[in-house]
Amino acid sequence: MAGWQMKALGAFFRVAYKRRYATTAAGHERLSQPKKPYDPPASVASGRSVERREVGGHPVVVVSPRSGTPKPDRAVVYLHGGAYVNQIVKQHWQLVAHLADRAGCDVHVPIYPLAPEHTAAEAMTFVQAVLGDLAAEDHQLHLVGDSSGGGLALLAAQQVREQTRPAVVGVTAIAPWLDMAMANPDIPAVEAVDPWLTRAGLRPIADAWVGDVPLDDPRVSPIHGPVDTLPPVGLWIGTRDITMPDCRALRDRLPGSNLTYVELEGGLHVYPLLPVPEGRRARDHIAQYVAQSFG
Repeated sequence: MAGWQMKALGAFFRVAYKRRYATTAAGHERLSQPKKPYDPPASVASGRSVERREVGGHPVVVVSPRSGTPKPDRAVVYLHGGAYVNQIVKQHWQLVAHLADRAGCDVHVPIYPLAPEHTAAEAMTFVQAVLGDLAAEDHQLHLVGDSSGGGLALLAAQQVREQTRPAVVGVTAIAPWLDMAMANPDIPAVEAVDPWLTRAGLRPIADAWVGDVPLDDPRVSPIHGPVDTLPPVGLWIGTRDITMPDCRALRDRLPGSNLTYVELEGGLHVYPLLPVPEGRRARDHIAQYVAQSFG
């Protein structure tokens, strides 16, 4: 994408989306809005098997690849973004379908409970139950998440039960929300050029999501959690994204042999989900990375 096109896309997001997270009041408004349906669009179901099951009273949607038999010993677990307050949307489902087709395995999508009715602890209990069930069925597991879902994926890998840990072969995080407090001193400079997100708009959502847990507690903020027990990690981030400073901080803590780090100059928040050439290339790269992690 030419520089002017990326700027035009950024201007579009500034007009269309910034107001959703521009102020504290906007953050409270997002919390008060009803949740939308989670069902995948017809395009995802076309030619693919889509099944639903429940774990602990919460739904899990399973999307199989369009062609061929899914590899029975492999599973991707995808945790969607949306600032822990918004339901999964079409762009997430499109990535789920892409991962299923390219990795050749089922993608399990836990429809985890959201703020303000639920908290991080409830979501983590659910996700760990999903991982435990799949591991007990002798699946290798690769966790994928974007934005808030990327943070949740890393938290799940850090907090995974010991009997499940050997099954987790990798984590892919796309622009993950790593610190609920957003305290990195480098964030303000990036916030000025991020057309989408602000700390003011996200703070009330963070407060609702963590419940009684401090914002900087490793139970809710993976940037403060252990990294020595993590499986190989892939990070995709753009430089016009307020999550970028914390992604760099996590990059610097992870051993190079355990990390794939991709940083796109001028890239917007969760750019691999966007309908742009850079997004399409990133989706292919991510799918390849996930497939190769199963080895």
